[in-house]
Amino acid sequence: MNKTDALIIGAGPTGLFTAHQLKLIGLDCEIVDNLDKIGGQCIELYPDKPIYDIPAVPECTGEELTNNLVNQIKPFNIKFHLSERVDEVKKDGDNWIVKTNNGKTFSTPNVIIAGGVGSFEPRKFSVKDCEKFENKSLLYSIKDKSIFKDKSVSIFGGGDSALDWAVELSKNSKVNLIHRRDDFRGAKATIDKVHELSKSGKIDLYTKFQMSSIKGKDDLESIEIKSDDEQVKTLKTNYVLGFFGLIMQLGPIANWGLNIDKKTIEVDTERFETNQKGIYAVGDICNYPGKLKLILSGFHEGALAARACFKLARPNEKYRFEFTTSSKAIKDRLGVKSD
Repeated sequence: MNKTDALIIGAGPTGLFTAHQLKLIGLDCEIVDNLDKIGGQCIELYPDKPIYDIPAVPECTGEELTNNLVNQIKPFNIKFHLSERVDEVKKDGDNWIVKTNNGKTFSTPNVIIAGGVGSFEPRKFSVKDCEKFENKSLLYSIKDKSIFKDKSVSIFGGGDSALDWAVELSKNSKVNLIHRRDDFRGAKATIDKVHELSKSGKIDLYTKFQMSSIKGKDDLESIEIKSDDEQVKTLKTNYVLGFFGLIMQLGPIANWGLNIDKKTIEVDTERFETNQKGIYAVGDICNYPGKLKLILSGFHEGALAARACFKLARPNEKYRFEFTTSSKAIKDRLGVKSD
């Protein structure tokens, strides 16, 4: 069991800055996220989209903001648990016992929900029997592209992720790219590259097709795809990749006994605590009078929630506020030389 002063659910900008604030005041924390990478909405939804409302930063992309926040907390060596969805939260004395879908368990007096508008989960194939191949030969994200070398890979989707991976994997793999429409939604340069690779035989392109069945016993053997005009093709393949975008939902959070209204969690504005003692909500998922869904608001909320955590994590100690410019203890934690 992992024991920590605070567990943050969500590795987006608000969760990352909240971790920074917790560590500054001497509390330990760990971060759990359902996605397989750090960054939350900024990375999944708009990594290249300009952001203009970060104080003192005229313009940055979601990826740049994430990278800067990660660099900011690097001195603290915070432990991340990615591709882990929190399924269960139960009270045990003064602590909360938190369990994930993959069997990890945490014991902590403080749980901070920084999950944006809920957890992100990939849109999945509706075809029967797909589930039995999930996380083995049927994947919705890629962690190690080397597994596809010299294999046959069937990629479904029409956006940037599907196109980018089709181009990349075509260097060392036999690639089938299947999309239910003729037109693609990705960058024009990538679309042009896909068509170029299709003409040269590096990618087998199937438009107006969707998966109709999947075959195999222990290992995936083949798939059948059906066109709009009922034409059926059988493709032998080692791997299937689905890139249909993400769906956002509260998921198991809805069953934790929190005050939820229109998929947001009601909090107070002193501690950003929910109706459950020791559970806080910050960022887009929380709601209160005058709420603004801005990243800078999430930073403010995370800073106050972090201070509230101190009382439950260190009940016998008194929290003493210090400015980072003058605190020797904080400078020492950050590796900054004191004057």
